[in-house]
Amino acid sequence: MTVTGPLPGNPTASIRRNEGFGRDGFHIDFDRRQVTCPEGQISAGWHGPNPTSSPTAAPLIVARFTKGQCQPCPARAQCTTFRESSRNVGFPPRELRDLQVRARAEQQTPVWQARYAIRSGVESTVNELAHGHGMRRCRYGGQPKAHLQHVLTAIAVNIERLSGLSSADDAPPSRPPTAFQNFLDQRGISRQKSWRAACG
Repeated sequence: MTVTGPLPGNPTASIRRNEGFGRDGFHIDFDRRQVTCPEGQISAGWHGPNPTSSPTAAPLIVARFTKGQCQPCPARAQCTTFRESSRNVGFPPRELRDLQVRARAEQQTPVWQARYAIRSGVESTVNELAHGHGMRRCRYGGQPKAHLQHVLTAIAVNIERLSGLSSADDAPPSRPPTAFQNFLDQRGISRQKSWRAACG
């Protein structure tokens, strides 16, 4: 059994806007226990791995740069928003870090994206049952009655979906384009099959 899911990248707003240096922009040398920033500065401290506040999270290594390195840097605004402090870079130990790099590279391949597309269909069904039909709560006590509720709800969802299908002779109605798709068509930009590939 393989769990298939995207590994998120750097969540900060500046990285999403391509306006800053994320953790992946720093070169990590585990053998020398030092980190090199995009501007060529080498970290002055290496601490850890230390446990984090979350019991389920991996231990974290923190590489620290000094104020003397960061304050005169011309790219400081792209690296940190704090005026007085310097940049720190946190990352997991080598084995987990290498695994993250391989997983992020693999999820950009067409094979991985095709496999993950199956999961999105399953998740939409689960979401419909949970939010559209209140399946997070049982209306009756006891396992037999809860099972009966699940079966009847699933039958109702299937009937609802079948009633919305067109007959075999009729062509399925085309979905109207979104405003974003119209924007792309007006500028002659091809539509991607999966926008996760373009935004990942």
